[in-house]
Amino acid sequence: MTKLDQIRAAEAKLLLSTYERNPILFVGGEGVHIVDENGTSYLDLLSGIGVNALGYNHPVIEEAIARQSRALIHTSNLFYHEGQAELALRLTECTGLDRVFFANTGTEAWEGALKLARAYAGLKRTEGVNIGTKFLALEQSFHGRTFGSVSTTYKAKYREPFGPVVPGVEFVRFNDVADLRAKFSNEVCAILVEAIQGEGGVRPLTQQFFAEARSLATSTGALLIVDEIQAGMGRTGKWCAYQHYGIQPDVTTLAKPLAGGIPLGAMLCTEEAARAIHAGMHGTTFGGGPLACAVAIAVIDHIEKENLMAHATEVGDYFQQQLRSLAARHNAIVDVRGKGLMLAAELDSADLAKLTVSEMLKRHILINCTSDTVLRFLPPYILERAHVDTAIAALDEIFTEHANAVGTAQTPTQILGDPNHG
Repeated sequence: MTKLDQIRAAEAKLLLSTYERNPILFVGGEGVHIVDENGTSYLDLLSGIGVNALGYNHPVIEEAIARQSRALIHTSNLFYHEGQAELALRLTECTGLDRVFFANTGTEAWEGALKLARAYAGLKRTEGVNIGTKFLALEQSFHGRTFGSVSTTYKAKYREPFGPVVPGVEFVRFNDVADLRAKFSNEVCAILVEAIQGEGGVRPLTQQFFAEARSLATSTGALLIVDEIQAGMGRTGKWCAYQHYGIQPDVTTLAKPLAGGIPLGAMLCTEEAARAIHAGMHGTTFGGGPLACAVAIAVIDHIEKENLMAHATEVGDYFQQQLRSLAARHNAIVDVRGKGLMLAAELDSADLAKLTVSEMLKRHILINCTSDTVLRFLPPYILERAHVDTAIAALDEIFTEHANAVGTAQTPTQILGDPNHG
């Protein structure tokens, strides 16, 4: 048995069946490439699902880990260490918000945001404000796997196996201003959005919808909470995707690329919303530990020093242009969208999307498919145009082969009956 075979056999016996893994054993990486046990290098356009902002084996991250691990890896949040206030200052400057709660993951940060919204509404009721406990979330939203997070996640396949989930959540049609207005009332304590939906298919909010959500929340004292777990920390060319809209939330959540691969999440809020939380109401054992904070500070400083958000914008624009050129040559691509290095190409077939991911893997390029038909690209911020060209050439080849195979399979009658033929 190969080492991969041994690991697969052990996992089949010992792990819960939560993932359908690809049969590849990765052992290392460098830059935008990850390397398997045979020394084969793969161009990673997924970056660990949006995590490895600086790619693999980056010296800035290595140095921060080595330096901090020699000093202090963990201490409980009952005491102080040097990293939290320093990182919190950077994050408040990045987001325009005032206070931070550090968590382990994105879903834990989102749980903190939901708890804060309920607590703030409770505080407002003691001050004479008529406000309820309901959440408005969006169709196709994805906010995580824990109970509160999955309760505000749209797709039934994530929620129904664990029902009953947390009550008091209603879903609004995506970018439907009229539906948002109809479902909003003073029973709502928070409107929950992603500025650009990630798992939902890399779908941006419209300016009108986002502005209306802000206006409605302000009108009653409800909170506008924006999930930036996938889109945040520079991926779209700004620290937060909501900054492209000129709209400021009351609460936001960050994770994925925050510490460049070390687990860390953060929930940020305004000074006003922070009034609802006092000592003992919420907490975490590992969130905001010395090691994670040190790495996150190093990542943020490097992004700023190397102007990587401008780079993400430039290379992302080029990537999007090349995808649009590809779409002009292949009818299978029905839409191209996204911002910076958070991009998607939507196909006309779920089977083709699945096939494309598999064929890209055979060509040693990592992407994934979300919402059945959407090819998603979340590469490291250090991606270059040459890497984009490699990916586009591979996609072009795959779509051409697919089109030829479909054409060959058609009968003469089918071809003549196709109004798009010729």
